[in-house]
Amino acid sequence: MKKIFIILGLILAGFCSFAQEEVNDGTEKIRDRMNEFIQRRLHLSNAEAQKFTPVFLRYFKEWRTTIRDNKGDRLLLQQKVVDLRLRYRTEFREILGEKRGNLVYDQQELFIREMREVGKQRMERRPLKNNKGLLLQ
Repeated sequence: MKKIFIILGLILAGFCSFAQEEVNDGTEKIRDRMNEFIQRRLHLSNAEAQKFTPVFLRYFKEWRTTIRDNKGDRLLLQQKVVDLRLRYRTEFREILGEKRGNLVYDQQELFIREMREVGKQRMERRPLKNNKGLLLQ
């Protein structure tokens, strides 16, 4: 049970970073990149990818809506995300098999972590705007 809460905590931290990037309709871009990332990591065949994509797109849309609608109550958000994952797990297993069907969510979390890291690195390289006030004279 503790593992589930730890994993969900990591996921929630990733959600916060994605929310800032998706303001200008970047949701589709991130959704597509996540879909491609998961397909690549799970080594899906073309036939599997064709079946997987529409299910994943539905899942992603519901996942984003769940995050947006429940971001004020962290515990409720965690419960809703778990419920959503349980509901879609069956569909993913039918397409990918038992083992890879369960790995979809692990790959989603990995994608979120990697995107957060990229965002952090990008922020570290970005020069400060109007940093004249920061210089000691």
